[in-house]
Amino acid sequence: ADGWPERTAVIRGGWRADYAELRRRAHRLAAALARRGVRPGDTVALMLPNVPAMLDAHYGVPMAGGVINALNVRLEAETIAYILDHGEARVLLTDPEFAGAIGPALAQLQRKPLVVDVLEEQFEVGGERLGEVTYEELLAEGDPAFEPLYPADEWQAIALGYTSGTTGRPKGVVTHHRGAYLNAIGDILVWQMGLHPTYLWTLPMFHCNGWCFPWAVALQGGTQVCLRKVEPGAIYAALADHKVSHLC
Repeated sequence: ADGWPERTAVIRGGWRADYAELRRRAHRLAAALARRGVRPGDTVALMLPNVPAMLDAHYGVPMAGGVINALNVRLEAETIAYILDHGEARVLLTDPEFAGAIGPALAQLQRKPLVVDVLEEQFEVGGERLGEVTYEELLAEGDPAFEPLYPADEWQAIALGYTSGTTGRPKGVVTHHRGAYLNAIGDILVWQMGLHPTYLWTLPMFHCNGWCFPWAVALQGGTQVCLRKVEPGAIYAALADHKVSHLC
């Protein structure tokens, strides 16, 4: 945002945000989470497809000192409930499309997180709203001048991911800030990613935090094209419209 404030950072359909706007949204999210009681080390769960709010969260949650817990959107209610309980989620950002699993999962919890509905009203998305507040309303609570709570130590957790639990209960795996940074650098080196790439999201961001590409692409001042679903028509259109240089 300091180096290329007006460069496009995120694209979703006809919506775009430059790096200055992405930073404002991340700061607003961090401020709003802190205002809502999220403290360093607290977990913020995400049940989202590859939408801009998912990218916001990969910056805004750590800026509040929080730990990202991106949920596998294909899991059933019982497993999701276990992860939310075991990870001690304070906040859950969720898309109405996944209400069929999230609703029953929340009903199983004794200690419920703050539920935030992430809406894409410009697109036809089904599902039930379960939250106390919408994502844009939450952002409106936050201050874009919020001073991020940078990690006190490089080993501080940035993310908490879970296995799918195919042979037992899901196992939690912690990623620290140092590991995320090194993995992002590794992405750039292995992919021979030059400055200003255009990255098309087909890999789920919930999978190992998108292999750290939410951070790697920004390190190179690139553009991240969000797709809600991986469908041939949408992929071909994005490739044609945005001069995509990288996808996986």
